[in-house]
Amino acid sequence: MPKFYARGRLSVLAGLTGLVATAALFNSPTASAALPTPIAGSTARSYLSQLTVAAEDRTGYSRDKFPTWITIEGTCNTREYIIKRDGTNVVTNSACTATSGSWYSPYDGATWTSASDVDIDHLVPLAEAWDSGASKWTTAQRQAFANDVTRPQLLAVTDNVNQSKGDQDPATWIPSRTAYDCTYVRAWVQVKYYYNLSVDPAEKTALQKDLSGC
Repeated sequence: MPKFYARGRLSVLAGLTGLVATAALFNSPTASAALPTPIAGSTARSYLSQLTVAAEDRTGYSRDKFPTWITIEGTCNTREYIIKRDGTNVVTNSACTATSGSWYSPYDGATWTSASDVDIDHLVPLAEAWDSGASKWTTAQRQAFANDVTRPQLLAVTDNVNQSKGDQDPATWIPSRTAYDCTYVRAWVQVKYYYNLSVDPAEKTALQKDLSGC
């Protein structure tokens, strides 16, 4: 059984999909995404030293094994909840679909006025979680991971940036906006530690390097 049930109570949260209105890109940020504050750099370094180092195995992976999105509160599913949380002046209709607002993507520094230009990134990707131990979880545990709004795991970001990241770990992908790098790797280690997920050798080396400056 994954250790995350011993490290803290897991909130199983909710789903559907939220899309939205008008699109426009601005050059300067107008808001900061409200990712739950990650652990301190010193804590992240300590946690990283405790993670199991193991080769990854993607055998049997399917995104369908991580059900998304589930209902979080009211009529809002996980995506819609994060869209509201991470946006500024977000207005939603009765179905919790955003009809206006703006969204700042901390990965690249872009601001958008249409939620359809924003993806919800799983900071530790679902495929990465599968490779690192989630293949042994139950479907309910994988659903909880995929919809976790309590840990720093879900974040609204520019859609094509999220797509370019794909399922890469910090050995091969880090946000282009370097001011966010420390936040990103601290959050990565926190999520991996909480869910008792392993790291591969290249991933650990990259995290050690990135965390050294945090």
